[in-house]
Amino acid sequence: MAELCCLRYTYWGMEIDCQPEESIVSAFDEDCVELGDVKDMRLEAEAVVNDVLFAVAEMHVSQSLSSASDVAYINVETREGNRYCLELTEAGLRVVGYAFDQVDEDLSTQYHETVYSLLDTLSPGYREAFGNALLQRLERLKQNGQ
Repeated sequence: MAELCCLRYTYWGMEIDCQPEESIVSAFDEDCVELGDVKDMRLEAEAVVNDVLFAVAEMHVSQSLSSASDVAYINVETREGNRYCLELTEAGLRVVGYAFDQVDEDLSTQYHETVYSLLDTLSPGYREAFGNALLQRLERLKQNGQ
């Protein structure tokens, strides 16, 4: 039996749960993963990119670094112009390099459960874009509710 998909956004210490149809941006297009299924990290990485592309300067799954069922790499450029290479595994996301397609084996950075948490620590521009999108969505909900 499939679990219900739910996105949890944390913004300025406030957590907001949204069902995919309520999310600020398009949520995962795939069906919810059934318990016991093995996730394909490349598909997960594509979903991550699609979910936050609106709030960064550039973001794409690396074509030159090898992806596997248990790991994928994502290149992201923040609105401030900083470039990072992110590793996505079952443990979460973490920075593994400070340039596109760069993995520094000696780099030991913290894992984040969500891309929202990771970008929130890296980019004030992301926080601002996310906050603006949240406010716009809440305003639309308020207008539709009256």
